[in-house]
Amino acid sequence: VAVFTAKYKTIKFPKTPEGKELKFSYEIKNKGKAPLEIYSSETECSCTHVTLPKGKIMPGEFATIDVIFDTNGKSFFQNRIIYIYTNTRKKKELLRFKVFVEPKPMEQEPVP
Repeated sequence: VAVFTAKYKTIKFPKTPEGKELKFSYEIKNKGKAPLEIYSSETECSCTHVTLPKGKIMPGEFATIDVIFDTNGKSFFQNRIIYIYTNTRKKKELLRFKVFVEPKPMEQEPVP
């Protein structure tokens, strides 16, 4: 059986200004005895783009799952879950990231 493990299942970011793109990776490892297959991923919104490793991850091997989170239109505390569909016993693995997005200052009306 393949066993999906991640060095960090939750990644926390410092305060980030709205409009920035966060690019980061999860390091994963197959701690099982069979090749790990990652079929697909699912996110809560189109603001999160996930790139999965290609092919099978052999027992004892590492791979990375790359993520880009676009903070445009997002503000305050973001707690995002990425669902990873695999051939493990659980079938669905969770990765998470948290970030506080500082909203852009509001445009003020010009004073006449």
